Amino acid sequence: MSESTPASFASPGEPHGRGGSVRTAAAVTVAAVAVAFALYFGREVFIPIALAVVFMAVLRPVVRLLERVRVPTALAALLVVLASLALLVGAGAAVVAPVQKFATQTPQALKKAEARLRTLAHGMESVTGSMGGGQAGAKGGGRDGGQTPGPAVPGFASKVFGITAGVLSALLEVVLLVWFLLASDDLFLRKLVNVLPNVREKKRAVEVVRETEAVVSRYLVVSLLINLGQGAAVGLAMWAIGMPTPVMWGMMTVLLEFIPYLGGALMVLFLTLIGLATFDSAGHALLAPGAYLLVTTLQNNLVSPILYGRRLKLNPVAVLVSVMVWWFLWGVAGAFLAVPIIAATKVLADRVDGLHALGEFLGE
Repeated sequence: MSESTPASFASPGEPHGRGGSVRTAAAVTVAAVAVAFALYFGREVFIPIALAVVFMAVLRPVVRLLERVRVPTALAALLVVLASLALLVGAGAAVVAPVQKFATQTPQALKKAEARLRTLAHGMESVTGSMGGGQAGAKGGGRDGGQTPGPAVPGFASKVFGITAGVLSALLEVVLLVWFLLASDDLFLRKLVNVLPNVREKKRAVEVVRETEAVVSRYLVVSLLINLGQGAAVGLAMWAIGMPTPVMWGMMTVLLEFIPYLGGALMVLFLTLIGLATFDSAGHALLAPGAYLLVTTLQNNLVSPILYGRRLKLNPVAVLVSVMVWWFLWGVAGAFLAVPIIAATKVLADRVDGLHALGEFLGE
């Protein structure tokens, strides 16, 4: 009998490379699913923490600037947070009137848009019915004979534009977390450095944290500046073509442009519906989404490449997938956080030896 052991009877301590790869892939898949479940069901805890970390990265340079003039860290953090809140409240107060006007007009506008869409759909059915025979027209007439009640848009408007106690509570959580993170200075980074085993890893941890803060801060600040300019251009365009509440459309552009792809799609949808409700001709109604798409295209191709620079160039497919995944997990907050998360992931992947392939995929 041969002394050699057949491959099919190899000992458990000597697994095949293929079998080990399958087990590794299965373990990674299970871990990913477990993390996704944890993020989804724990979103009430994780969302305020993630938002606080992102805003902390934006405000940290201002706190450091105050520290250089010998302002205590806790006091500097408090001043920066209060100033940020004052700016936020001021911006909110500036758009209260346009928002109220828009919310008041939205139910009636949506009903008009629905009627216009119904008329256009009926016209298309008439055309197809005349091409295919009289049966389609007869069926269409029977279907449209009764009046369909309009949607309950006032409830929708109140949900969209109403400020609930839950939102205020979440905002308070984020504000307190931001202040604590800023007031603690680099406490968590120092703790991380202390627990790492060697000097090389300590240095790498500091580099990753500093670069991540810089990338996220630059992304949000540059995005805010770009969105303000784009919002002003969209507001002027809406005013020029006669759209109601042009200031509101400008502010919506500023906010929704923080959500890549999905924010633009929502703007086109809203502008199309309100345009159909406002103007008599379909051509005039389509001027609103057309103007928005023109401004967005010019911004994406001329302004963004210059202001973002090479450090913020990410794979568009990876960004879209990230936005969709985080939208599913955390809703609007997740879509807003998607790009900062993927940018931080790229910084980490570029610095860790075993993750270079991931960093290559996430880059442009």
